[in-house]
Amino acid sequence: IGAAKLVVVVAIFLLTFYVISQVFEIKMDANLGHIFARSALDAAARATKPPRYKCGVSKACPEKHFAFKMASGAANVVGPKICVEDNVLMSGVKNNVGRGINVALVNGKTGETIDTKFFDMWGGDVAPFIEFLKSIQDGTIVLMGTYDDGATKLNEEARKLIAELGSTSITNLGFRDNWVFCGGKGIKTKSPFEQHIKNNKDTNKYEGWPEVVEMEGCIPQKQD
Repeated sequence: IGAAKLVVVVAIFLLTFYVISQVFEIKMDANLGHIFARSALDAAARATKPPRYKCGVSKACPEKHFAFKMASGAANVVGPKICVEDNVLMSGVKNNVGRGINVALVNGKTGETIDTKFFDMWGGDVAPFIEFLKSIQDGTIVLMGTYDDGATKLNEEARKLIAELGSTSITNLGFRDNWVFCGGKGIKTKSPFEQHIKNNKDTNKYEGWPEVVEMEGCIPQKQD
C-alpha cells in the first residue's frame, strides 16, 4: 500500500510539473511573440515617422535658405525662443532672454550668430536700443520677439529704425502686445515674416497678456 501511494504521489508531481512547464513555455512563447510584434510595430513607426527638419519647421527649406522658428514670450512667465538653422540662439533655457524686446543678429551670408541682446522697454531706457539698431550692419538678418511688455518705452525713432528692417506692425505695437519679427538690414521690401497679437482683455489667453505668437520660415541667404 505504501509503495502504491508513493507511485501516485510521484505521478501527480510529474503531471503537475509537466502542466506547469507547458503553461510556462506557452507564456514564454507568448511573451516572445509580443516582443517581436512590438519590435515590428516600432520599426514600422520609425519608417512612417515624418522626418525632422531644422528647428522643427514643418517642411525643409530650399537650398540657399536658412530655416528659422521663433516664439514670443508667454505672459511674464516663459521667455521667447529664437532658433536658426537648428541652433537655439535665445531661450529661457539658455538664460539669455529678458523683459522687453529680444533681438538676435545673424550673418546673412553664413547663417552664423553675430549677437543676442534684450532691451527692457518697460522699466529701461530706449537710448541703448536705438544705438544698437543703428549699429547693425547691412546684410544682417534681424530676429525680434517680445516678452512681457515690449512697447512702453519705444519712441518714434526706435519704431522707424525697426520699420526700416522690414517691419509693418512696429508702428502699432502697444503695451503687452505679443510680436515676433524677422527682417534684415538693407532690406528693400517689407518682410513677410511678422506676427502680431494685440493685448485685449476680452480675448487674452492669459490674464493681462495675449496668447503666444509663433512663426517659422525660410530666410533667403544673402548673395553677393
